[in-house]
Amino acid sequence: MPARAPLSYAPGVSLTDLSFGFRDESQRRRVQAVVHDRLADDRDQQECRCLMRFWWQLSMRYSEVTAEQLAANVSRAKLDTIEALIQAIRTSHAAIDAWVTDAERAFGLIDDRGFWAALERDF
Repeated sequence: MPARAPLSYAPGVSLTDLSFGFRDESQRRRVQAVVHDRLADDRDQQECRCLMRFWWQLSMRYSEVTAEQLAANVSRAKLDTIEALIQAIRTSHAAIDAWVTDAERAFGLIDDRGFWAALERDF
């Protein structure tokens, strides 16, 4: 991935423009699926909450999460991936597609323990 200024280096950078950067709804949903299914692991509740707020930020025009909150709560590897996504969104639709491919290779699917526990309670 190309070099970029880390979010922590650019305090006050707004993320409210991200929802405008997708080719279409399908591309946005695919990116959100990667964030949800591969990055937001409920074993680290604070990180998961922050990543899910970022998940919402991808479709919202108001501030759901800040760059500072991401930098403070997300592990370095995942933060690097989120920073790469932000740069891709601000670059091109093809860069977003490439980010999806890279992120899917780098992070496996997360087993959502909360979902399975709730499902077991219902039966």
